[in-house]
Amino acid sequence: MLRLVAVGAAGGALSALFGVGGGVVMVPLLILLCGYTSRTATATSLAAIAIIALWGTVTYGLLGNVDWGLAALVGIPALLGVVVGVRVRARISAVLISRVFAVVLVASAVLLVVNP
Repeated sequence: MLRLVAVGAAGGALSALFGVGGGVVMVPLLILLCGYTSRTATATSLAAIAIIALWGTVTYGLLGNVDWGLAALVGIPALLGVVVGVRVRARISAVLISRVFAVVLVASAVLLVVNP
């Protein structure tokens, strides 16, 4: 239980600071610290992120920091991406998805170092 609380706290803090937390932080921690399978970690992270995103959106919205038009322009197509992603994820092995995820994280880190 304590590990889950720590994973949630890390995901929430990083989500608020950098706009990340679910896939980038919570999924690997749920797998490494809590022994979740990658599918269960992904689904659990998405459910937790819904709560985090709602709270963050309300808070940033009250501060006047949300561009609602742009948020809809990004968010509505993202719904389609979720539908496609869930279907593709169901057909990909856990090992393959873990390796692809690791490559994406490394590539993102390199891009952030090169283009800060």
